[in-house]
Amino acid sequence: MTLTACAATGQAATSSTVLATAPLATADGHPAGRAELVTSGDQILLHLTASGLPAGAHGAHLHTTGRCEAPGFTTAGGHLNPAGHQHGTENPAGPHLGDLPNLIVKNDGTGELTVPVSVARADFDARVFDTDGTAIVIHAGPDDYKTDPSGNSGGRIACGVFARP
Repeated sequence: MTLTACAATGQAATSSTVLATAPLATADGHPAGRAELVTSGDQILLHLTASGLPAGAHGAHLHTTGRCEAPGFTTAGGHLNPAGHQHGTENPAGPHLGDLPNLIVKNDGTGELTVPVSVARADFDARVFDTDGTAIVIHAGPDDYKTDPSGNSGGRIACGVFARP
């Protein structure tokens, strides 16, 4: 799927292509939103929309395995980390590919996050669509951006497996 948009400011249209989607669900199977990986110029963006989650900051990470078995979603494995870095943007030995900013969920249970993913287009398929796939996981608490391996972000409360559209 290709999306095209332009602003009313006279700017040229920009187009993006959806590379992967992941419907999110909670441990009890309720829908919890959707994640998309899309192209934007030379970069890949993650766009995450969440619903039905507790208000507050929640760690969000790309995980090594495209499996989301409830209740703990431990089948998603650890954070996506092909280069062997430590966790966190505030860690001098980090970050790794799976590190994302915290998702801020409002009092109505919704949240939205759009962020560049630090993977080259040429490496995307090998990293995301490897033999066991990739999941996105939302954690119970905020990521502290430095504690290895998971930023002290708590249990896994929602999970989705990326698939090609």
